[in-house]
Amino acid sequence: MSFSYRYLILITIFSLLLGAGNVDAQDSLHISLQEARHLAFENNTNIRNSNLDMEIARKKIWETTAIGLPHVDSKAAYQFLPNVPSLPPGTMGPGTPAVELGVKNNATFDVTASQLIFNGSYLVGLKAMKTLYQQTNENTEKIVQDVNESVINTYYMILVGEESLKNLQKNLDNVNKTRYEITEMNKQGFVEKTDVDQLELTANNLKNAMNQVKGNLDVANRLLKIILGLDVNKNVVLTESLTAGHALPVVVNSLVNESFNIDKNIDYRIIKTATTLSKLEYQNAIAAYMPVISGFYSHTEKVNKPAFDFTVKDIFGINLSLPIFSSGQRMAVVSQKKLAISKMDNTKQLVYNNLMMQADQFQTDLKLKYEKYEIQEKSLALSDEIYQRTLEKYKNGVSSSMDLTTTQNQYLTGLSSYYQSIYDLVIAKTKLEKLYNINQEINKKQ
Repeated sequence: MSFSYRYLILITIFSLLLGAGNVDAQDSLHISLQEARHLAFENNTNIRNSNLDMEIARKKIWETTAIGLPHVDSKAAYQFLPNVPSLPPGTMGPGTPAVELGVKNNATFDVTASQLIFNGSYLVGLKAMKTLYQQTNENTEKIVQDVNESVINTYYMILVGEESLKNLQKNLDNVNKTRYEITEMNKQGFVEKTDVDQLELTANNLKNAMNQVKGNLDVANRLLKIILGLDVNKNVVLTESLTAGHALPVVVNSLVNESFNIDKNIDYRIIKTATTLSKLEYQNAIAAYMPVISGFYSHTEKVNKPAFDFTVKDIFGINLSLPIFSSGQRMAVVSQKKLAISKMDNTKQLVYNNLMMQADQFQTDLKLKYEKYEIQEKSLALSDEIYQRTLEKYKNGVSSSMDLTTTQNQYLTGLSSYYQSIYDLVIAKTKLEKLYNINQEINKKQ
C-alpha cells in the first residue's frame, strides 16, 4: 500500500471520528442556570398542568357567569291521533257539517327564552369563582417557586458533585504516586510494609468514595432532566461553575438586611384567599334564605292547526321561588360556615406566626452560612500556602513524600469544603428569596 493511499485512509478515519464527535457535541445540551430555570418554566410537568388548571378556572368563571345570562331553548314534538274526535253535524248550528276537534298528524315547535332576574347564590357564586381563579393563579405561582428552588438546588448539587469527583481523583492520583515511591523504598528496606499497606487502604477508600459520588451524580442528573422536562437519555452539560460564588456576598448582604413583607409571601397570600372563600361560602349559605326570581317568554307553533285551537302562542311570565320553612336545615348550614370562618382565621394566624419565625430563622441561617463560607475561603488560602511551602521543602529534600501527600490531601479537602460552603450558601439564599418572594420570576429569559 502506497504512503499517499494510507495517508488518505487516515484522513478519512480522522474526519469520520471528528464528525462523530461534532454530532455528539450537538446532541449535548449546554445550559446555564438561568437557561435551566427558563426551560423548567416551559417544560416542567407540574407547571404545565398548573397552567391548564388556570385555563380550566377561566372557563369555569364563564360557565358560572352564563347562568345569569339569557337562555334560549327550543323543543319539537310530533303527535299522531288514530281517532280524531269531532262534533256531530249541526252542533254549531242548523246545517253545519261535523267539526273535527284535532288533527290526525301534527308537529309542534316551542321556543322559550328565560332570564335570571335575582338569585343571591348566583351573585355570591360569581365572586367565589373569581376568587377561585385567584387561588389557582396563586397555586401556580407557588409551583413555579418550588420548581425554581428545585432547579437551583439540583444544579448546584451537580456542580458540587463534579468538583468533589475531580478533587477525589486528584487525591487518588497523589496517593498512588506516593504509594509507588513508598513501595520502592520498602523494597530497598528504608520503610516498613505498614506504610505501603496504609496507603493502599487510603487508595481503596478514595475509590469507594468516588463510586459513591458517581452514583449520586447520576441520580442528580436524572432528577434535573425530569425537572426540566427533558428526556432522561439527553446529555446535559452545565456551563456554570462554583467559582461564581464570588458574586454571592453582595446578594447575601442585601438579603440579610431585607425586611420581611409577609403580604408578598405566596403561602400567606394563599391562606388569605382561602379565608376569603370561606367567607363567601358563609354568604352563600345566607343567600339560601333569599328568593329566586326569573322571567321567561315562550312561543309555540303548530304545523297543522285544528278548526278549534285553544293553544296560546305567546306567553310572558315571571317565576318566584321563596324559601319558607326547612326545619332548621338552612340555619345549620349557616352555623357550620360561620364556624369554618373561625377555623380559617385560626389557621391564618398560625401560618402568619410560622412565616415570621421562618423569616428570622432563614436570615440567621444565611448569616451563619455566609460566615462559614468566609472561614472556608480563608482556610483554603492557608492550606494552599502550607502545601506550596511543603512542596518547596520536598523539592529541596527537607520534607518527606508523606508530608507532601498529607498537605496535598489537606488542601484538596479544604477545596471540597470551600465548594460545599458555596453550595450551602446558595441553598440558604434560595430559601430566603423564596420566602420573601424575591427573584422568583422565571417566565422569561434573563
